[in-house]
Amino acid sequence: MKRTVYYLTGVFINGLGYFSKTKAASFALRLFTTPMKGFIKKEQIKFLDSAFQEEFEYDSIPIITYRWPGNNKTVLLAHGWESNSARWEKLVHQLKAKHYNIIALDAPAHGNSGSRRFTAILYSEFINVVTQRFQPEIIVGHSVGGMATMFAFEKYKYNHVEKLVLLGSPSEFHEILHRYTKMLHINKRVSKSLELLIQKRFNKLPAEFSTAKSSSSINVDGLIIHDQTDPIIPYSDAIEINKHLKKSKLITTQNLGHSLNDETVFDHVEAFLSQ
Repeated sequence: MKRTVYYLTGVFINGLGYFSKTKAASFALRLFTTPMKGFIKKEQIKFLDSAFQEEFEYDSIPIITYRWPGNNKTVLLAHGWESNSARWEKLVHQLKAKHYNIIALDAPAHGNSGSRRFTAILYSEFINVVTQRFQPEIIVGHSVGGMATMFAFEKYKYNHVEKLVLLGSPSEFHEILHRYTKMLHINKRVSKSLELLIQKRFNKLPAEFSTAKSSSSINVDGLIIHDQTDPIIPYSDAIEINKHLKKSKLITTQNLGHSLNDETVFDHVEAFLSQ
């Protein structure tokens, strides 16, 4: 069923491209930046309501945060694509037992935060607002939450952050974009127009958005955890990030998928935080 939907979507985009490649690229980008999931589910409300919730803003867009107070170091949690802060429930319970002061935020167009569109750049600005407010010593990012964290760190140079944890995080944005256009069978003409549209809107080529490159200027202890069989983000991305992040350690898992929402993973995270 999904393949049929992807195929028909690509047919529509390519067809639109025959009349206007600019409009086709604009539609493709709008689709690319619009999450289909990530809203708060009924069964997640109880956990999120256990936190002290605060709202902040970036460019008049609401940012919703969740705080579980503790007298240990402050940990900021940044979830990934089509998710929300409830994905951290297992880790929050584990860190609460060690009295960490835990903050989580909902990404743009996810959870209870605002915006109709999501980009890693906008997410990085959300992360910066929350980071400036709570001054975390540790930031944990899953998937694109890790990428956005590195973009924010590179731009704002956080002196108070001591440790970074990247779980299943992508490295090269242009590779994500390529997988997207390949999945929808978008032709080269529209794909090229899409790249130019991204350059126009964000003042950078897709190839310039890179977690690995952003990592090169960061000199804090890092833990990278990635599953070797991750079906969403290739394991090679973790290797690339690990090459560039000067003080990092890479832990490889097997058969845990992309979510890495597993006790074994969180045991590694807890051990790293306590070092």
